[in-house]
Amino acid sequence: MAESKMDAAIVNELAPPSSLKDASLEENGGDIISSAAYRNIIRRIDRRLIITTGFMYCVSLIDRTNIGSANIAGMSVDLGLDVGYRYSLIALVFFISFILFEPPATVACRKFGAKLFLPGITLAWGILLVGFGFPNSWQALTGLRFILGILEGGFLPCCIYLISTWYTRYDLQKRITVFYAIGFFSSGLGGILAYGLMQMEGVGGLRGWRWIFIIEGLLTIVISIISFFTILDFPDQAYLKSSLLTKEECDLVMAAIDADRSDAADEPWDFKKWISSGKDPLIYGYALIFFGLTAITYAVAYFLPIILRNQMGFSLAASQCLIAPPYFAAACWMYLTAWISDKYRIRGPIMIFNTLVGTVGLCLMGFVKNSGVAYFGVFLICCGFNTNIPACMTYQSNNIRGQWKRAFSSATLIGTGGIGGIAGSLMFRSQDAPAYRPGMYASIGCAVLTLIVICFNTWYFKRENAKADRGEKVLQGHPDFRYTV
Repeated sequence: MAESKMDAAIVNELAPPSSLKDASLEENGGDIISSAAYRNIIRRIDRRLIITTGFMYCVSLIDRTNIGSANIAGMSVDLGLDVGYRYSLIALVFFISFILFEPPATVACRKFGAKLFLPGITLAWGILLVGFGFPNSWQALTGLRFILGILEGGFLPCCIYLISTWYTRYDLQKRITVFYAIGFFSSGLGGILAYGLMQMEGVGGLRGWRWIFIIEGLLTIVISIISFFTILDFPDQAYLKSSLLTKEECDLVMAAIDADRSDAADEPWDFKKWISSGKDPLIYGYALIFFGLTAITYAVAYFLPIILRNQMGFSLAASQCLIAPPYFAAACWMYLTAWISDKYRIRGPIMIFNTLVGTVGLCLMGFVKNSGVAYFGVFLICCGFNTNIPACMTYQSNNIRGQWKRAFSSATLIGTGGIGGIAGSLMFRSQDAPAYRPGMYASIGCAVLTLIVICFNTWYFKRENAKADRGEKVLQGHPDFRYTV
């Protein structure tokens, strides 16, 4: 009770006025963010929100990419996936529904609340994934993948939207990185898990690849049930649906957000306001960056087991187990670069460096015959491009304002990432084995595209910030807003 009264007193004393001019981050906002009460609240939010969504994202990634492991475990032979483009089609069809259902999902999440919506869709696709263990034709598997895309379509944009409403701009990248790294690294262990599940060959009269889907689907169901009790809702609703935070503590968080970017309050649903967010061309620049990154990372996720087996010549067991180490290294690199980015309040230069690292990795993996050197290239690819995924999410979140613009932008970003997933699923074709040169060239092209857009944004943001400093322009509808370069 005493802590709640103290938090309430801090809110009343430090709550920012409507103008950031009158209370900038260096003044009242800085006092809120540095207060002991606020930092204590943020640590509690971290433990519940970031860890819960991170493990949900883990099963999301495993469930959408486990077809690569199942494919080399016998699914390809049983369902005839080595004919033409069948395997690529099954990988691709997921993204069609994934993209189409992202925009309405972000609206539904805000309307019904994240605490109900996110565990609900996770439970639904977990049940569906169990069904992946029983189709006897590639057409049935294609239909299941399409439905999976519908259910998973809203998950990632809603998570990014939810997380961005809880943290100030320069607390955000470390949180998004931890969220992403939990899922990213844990999904890297998916290859080892898949190899273990393959050993259930013949149990219950089922092939080992079928058990991969069944057991991982059951794991998703368990995670969804736990997450219902641990996830937090949006800041203006969290105290109504969880005992973790009081209303006064939620008000303190919203006061810090208002001091940072003045968009903490929930806005009434307005379709015109939501759709008009699409007039900002910068949104499509972020989306183009994300397209290039996801095209490469999905291509690697779907085809790395096959590349390790067919191009580099590793055994079946090694091909499954060697997936994990590059993901572990990338998870460590992610947090280091996120810490630097938040401390020095920069985004673009770090992303440029990571893109160059990833491009070197592509060249090593694609054009060096020594399997050890080529495998080292996989480390550089993961450290470069996968690290840029949470960096790009933060880059976009830092440089927009408004609740519905945030929802629109999250859906656009992740939706374009889905298009990147479609491109990635087509990059490495069976007929291009074992060198997969067209896929390598396409991946390098995506890296160059990403590099060009980030360099342009860096120049543009510096120019626009200088204009705003001189009083010549108002950025994102607020006189004190400045782009994060």
